Amino acid sequence: MIVVVEKPKNESIGQYVARRVRELRAGYGTRGISQEALARGLAIAPNTVSRWEAGRNTPNIEIIEKLARFFGVGIYDLLPGPRPEPDTAIEALLRAAKKLTPKDVEELRRYAEFRHARTVYHARTPGRRRKAP
Repeated sequence: MIVVVEKPKNESIGQYVARRVRELRAGYGTRGISQEALARGLAIAPNTVSRWEAGRNTPNIEIIEKLARFFGVGIYDLLPGPRPEPDTAIEALLRAAKKLTPKDVEELRRYAEFRHARTVYHARTPGRRRKAP
C-alpha cells in the first residue's frame, strides 16, 4: 500500500519543500531555529536558507537529505508524493535489519529513503521535448 501526501495543485515541488523547511524550522525545539542557525548546522551560506524559503532556489537532493538528518525526519517528510508502506517484498530486509544496532537500522532507513526520494525528486515533468537544432 502506498500513502500519497498531496500538495496543493498550484504548489511546485520547490514551494512544497520551502513550506516544509519553514514549518520544521519553526517547530524545532521549543522556540524554533533561525535561518542563520540552520545554515550553520548545514555548513551553508545563511542567505541560502532564505532563498529556499522564498522559493527562489530549491535545495538539491543531497541537501534535502542533510535537512532531513538535521531535523530528525525522513526525506519523505520534505517531499510530496508516495510514501511506501512495508510489504512482503521488504520482509527479508526487515529480518536482516533486526540483527543490526539501532544506529545502523536508522542509517539503513535513511539510505533507503534517500534512494527513493532521489528518483522522485529527479523525475522529469511531462511535456513536449524540444527538437534538436
